[in-house]
Amino acid sequence: MIGIIGKKLGMTQLFNEAGQQIPCTVIEAEPNSVLAVTSTSRLKSVQLGGLGSQRTARESAKGERTPRGRRATRAELGHAKKAGLDAAPRVIRSIRLDEKGNAKAEVPTYNVGDSVKVDIFAVGETVKVTGTTKGRGFQGVVKRWSFAGGPNTHGNTKHRRPGSIGPGTDPSRVIKGKKMPGHYGAERHTQIGLRVEKVDAERNLIYVRGAVAGPKNGIVVVRKQG
Repeated sequence: MIGIIGKKLGMTQLFNEAGQQIPCTVIEAEPNSVLAVTSTSRLKSVQLGGLGSQRTARESAKGERTPRGRRATRAELGHAKKAGLDAAPRVIRSIRLDEKGNAKAEVPTYNVGDSVKVDIFAVGETVKVTGTTKGRGFQGVVKRWSFAGGPNTHGNTKHRRPGSIGPGTDPSRVIKGKKMPGHYGAERHTQIGLRVEKVDAERNLIYVRGAVAGPKNGIVVVRKQG
């Protein structure tokens, strides 16, 4: 099913006809350009580009200095020009059109150079939003895995520690997958079953019921859910 690349602006609330308060996430999704189309017997997908454009190195003959920082490569520029773009998109994502496991679903048709806008969604549709969760660095087991920790009294000195992590006799090792301290967050997460509450085509905004992964201004991909 088709989708669109967007940016999470934050959360707000809407009121329906019954006067009920509905918490919503506001996603800004400017028109995406179709950069490539894949159509085989096993896969049908499109490659979308959006969220602005990358910086490009200037011609040295004009006497202008090339801006510092990362700039689009010639390969990226050539790939964008095939779609009729003057600059390489800042974000590129591939979205599958044929729903996996549902061969009877209608597959939309797109060509290179087409534009995908927020009007592909309608109020009441169910979508799934993929984003990157907030990175929280190296954390202990209490915050990372919601361990209860030890008691705070009776002489205990191990308040936020995990305790014993493995038997000494059998299996005489720490089992793989043991919940331990480590890097927490900054992982890709897909929230499914979200309802589209409002679509503002003039401002390129999508209002989705509930919360989605990621911080404000985080990159998200909104896809239709079959």
